[in-house]
Amino acid sequence: MSQLLKSLQNNRVVPLVESNNPTTALKVSEALLKGGLNVLEVVLRTDQALNCLEAIVKEFPQAHVGAGTVLNADQSQEVIRRGASFIVSPGLDVSSIEVAHAAEITILPGVATATELQKALNLGVKTVKLFPASLVGGPKILKAFSSVFQDMQFMPTGGVNPNNLLEYLSIPSVLACGGSWLTPGDAVESKNYDAITKLALEAIKLTQLK
Repeated sequence: MSQLLKSLQNNRVVPLVESNNPTTALKVSEALLKGGLNVLEVVLRTDQALNCLEAIVKEFPQAHVGAGTVLNADQSQEVIRRGASFIVSPGLDVSSIEVAHAAEITILPGVATATELQKALNLGVKTVKLFPASLVGGPKILKAFSSVFQDMQFMPTGGVNPNNLLEYLSIPSVLACGGSWLTPGDAVESKNYDAITKLALEAIKLTQLK
């Protein structure tokens, strides 16, 4: 098992870092690390996302910093160039998987159906993102998938929150959950980084109840 997957197994939650300002992204990342979470997903949803990713990679070499919302091979190549240690996609893009495999880094492509899951498996992918988890069946569909695709591990994202986190994590095939609740927009906007650290600490404490 890679160091990334070991960290996911230990942390069980992956916070999303979204910012259009590298300085802010660094502060958010610092708050999450202070709270004990060392796997961060920087989502490519802003004009400055790549610069945020690169800044975080350089500032926090002890963390596993990945890129999320990666849509194609060109973006995959660029985030690798910027230092991403893993890639997360909302859907299943074969060219992105090929780029990640060539670079020997982990990619978690998004799946929502058995067909996509089977394709991912046959492309040599063993860990996928279920997205949007709450809309495509949540824990129930994960249990159904797991009974058929017994070697596959999942990171459900989309609608995961403290109220249903343990339900997801109770499923043996769920490695970790992705969540935007750890970096709420109001806390980021008001620069309340202590609130983000508190949410990280609470998430870790919650996962230990499992």
